[in-house]
Amino acid sequence: MSPIIDVNNLVKQYRNADTNAVDGISFSVNTGELFALLGPNGAGKTTIISILTTTLSLTSGTASIAGYDLDKSASQVRRNVGIIFQKPSLDMNLTAEENVRFHAALYGIYPFRPTFRMMPKAYRDQTNNLAEILGISEDIFKPIKTFSGGMKRKLEIMRSLMHKPKVLFLDEPTVGLDPASRRALWQYIQQVQAESNTTVFLTTHYLDEAEDADTICIINRGKVVNRGTPEKIKTDLLEAYMLIDADNRDQLRQELTELGIPFIETPRFKIPLEDGRTGHRRLKAIDTPLNLLQTHSPTLEEAYLSIVDETQPKEKMF
Repeated sequence: MSPIIDVNNLVKQYRNADTNAVDGISFSVNTGELFALLGPNGAGKTTIISILTTTLSLTSGTASIAGYDLDKSASQVRRNVGIIFQKPSLDMNLTAEENVRFHAALYGIYPFRPTFRMMPKAYRDQTNNLAEILGISEDIFKPIKTFSGGMKRKLEIMRSLMHKPKVLFLDEPTVGLDPASRRALWQYIQQVQAESNTTVFLTTHYLDEAEDADTICIINRGKVVNRGTPEKIKTDLLEAYMLIDADNRDQLRQELTELGIPFIETPRFKIPLEDGRTGHRRLKAIDTPLNLLQTHSPTLEEAYLSIVDETQPKEKMF
């Protein structure tokens, strides 16, 4: 199966810039995936998402979405994507439904009518169904200015799904939301994704939101620095280990040596782990009574920070 997003050697150079904002980046995204693009401010995330949504031209390289080349078929690309930007793009002078109606007319999905009741039945049914899924059916005819931040985000998702896009771009979708609204919003996104097999392309600074991604691509200074599943990125970069200790440390040291269990004294006994089963087997083999047992599993945040720290320019020492 061909990837729904295919990016090859993508370059973006701004006029008078000394370096490329995007510098030869390549990646692909499969249909139905949750794909997370991570990186610090200035890494090139916004540039990439702007190129993929046809709001910014590329300098060189190729990119396609749903089989359509960005350069040659920009209008077809736009029909296949939905976008939720960092900052709300809603008209505050309209009701929620009016925002949706104008969007549907702009995309040519339905002919515009001056009232909801005059719109085609298919539009009314789709609007009511999406409003129900997103939990805003009771507020759909209220003015946007009365909506909370979380409700505005839900409406943006609803509006972006009206033309049934194959790819939904979420650029920092939960910025400014409280934890409860963030959690609820992600529940709705996951529900929509499951029901429609929509591909979700996410940029976020909240690394916990990327933990459930199928694929993570970390970029810095315009280049890809790591890519893979969350587990692969964590195991590639960081070590899982177990710390143990005993009152009789000499006996524990001797037993670990005889069992062939690798360890480092830090001064506690640090034992590297390949996975959870490795730790369980090694614990069962140890007879020396332990007075300490701690396990450490690397987090995505730790892996991300280790990548970013390594790829940041180092200050010169004078």
